[in-house]
Amino acid sequence: MERNNLELVTKLRHELHMHPELSNEEVWTKQRLMDFIKEHTKLEIVDKGNWFYAIYHAGEGKRNLAFRADFDALPMDEVIDLPHASKFPGKAHKCGHDGHSASLAGFALEVDQKGADNNIFFLFQPAEETGDGAIQCVGFIKEHHIDEIFAYHNMSGMAFRTVNVIEGTAQFASKGMTIHMEGAPAHASQPEDGINPAFAMANIISAIPEFTASENNKGLVLCTVVQVAVGERAFGMSASKGDLLLTIRTQYEEELDKLQKNLEELAKAQAEKYGMQEVTFTYNDEFPETRNHKESIEKVRQVGKEKGMEVVEMPAAWRASEDFGHYTKAAKGAMVYIGNGEEYPPIHTYEYDFNDEIIETAVELFKGLAAVK
Repeated sequence: MERNNLELVTKLRHELHMHPELSNEEVWTKQRLMDFIKEHTKLEIVDKGNWFYAIYHAGEGKRNLAFRADFDALPMDEVIDLPHASKFPGKAHKCGHDGHSASLAGFALEVDQKGADNNIFFLFQPAEETGDGAIQCVGFIKEHHIDEIFAYHNMSGMAFRTVNVIEGTAQFASKGMTIHMEGAPAHASQPEDGINPAFAMANIISAIPEFTASENNKGLVLCTVVQVAVGERAFGMSASKGDLLLTIRTQYEEELDKLQKNLEELAKAQAEKYGMQEVTFTYNDEFPETRNHKESIEKVRQVGKEKGMEVVEMPAAWRASEDFGHYTKAAKGAMVYIGNGEEYPPIHTYEYDFNDEIIETAVELFKGLAAVK
């Protein structure tokens, strides 16, 4: 990667880090990235409102390859002392999406300056953290007949600058599930006069180990109790309504549907048993299974070998979810992971800041993938 390009995008990364914006609020971020591409390249830019993409045209009959970066931040404070620290309390780039976008911008500079044998689409996506960013963008795959799409995520706990790959499931499917129950109030001295949802919810929680047991599932299945909110802080009242918040997560997407169905049926049965007046279900932060295509991962292996990178085979999928799975349902593609270092602070922690030294690794990997026939 050209030194000047690396310096430019490192500076850009620091600017993005200083101006974090949460999912679907990335107005400044999107505009800054668009301005950077306009200023430093001749690429065509297509503005789609919340998101945009740039295009390098190699010509008719060439393959259409897409590379994606996300650009939203997390609702966290910046507590470490950085020269490019977040300017906004309660918002910080603690997942490294600023680095992903800077890497894609660096790749765009290199392709614009040096050319490519294929048509290259540089996709800058919002709202990955909430799971709905890729939903907004996925129609782009069909519209432009994208043959293959790639992305990377920085990853702590993996050796510095290693390229980590896995075929099949790369990241789990998940969603937030809220079970809401309403019974009837009563005086705390006469709870039998009311309908308290606490017992029904306790039975649901007690059933979780059976639903998630390995002998009952093909892959790893998780159900995490996030919050139990029953009644009010009023010691003279028996609780009459409540919410049970769960994160359900599975290695295979079909088992997420199965787990959801099991929980809904149990909740309805418990609601009936205890005479609840209402039981409802709502869902948030829904993510598909991110499934890598074998052919695409093989290309990553090939490029890594050609460029002298250390390619590491992951022993298991990453449990965290990623909305990139929407793209790999629509086209061939792969999500890979570039190591920040085995002792580097984990993402989503106060101590974390994106490791600028992996930008060049990402750009060189993407350049190699852009050239594969």
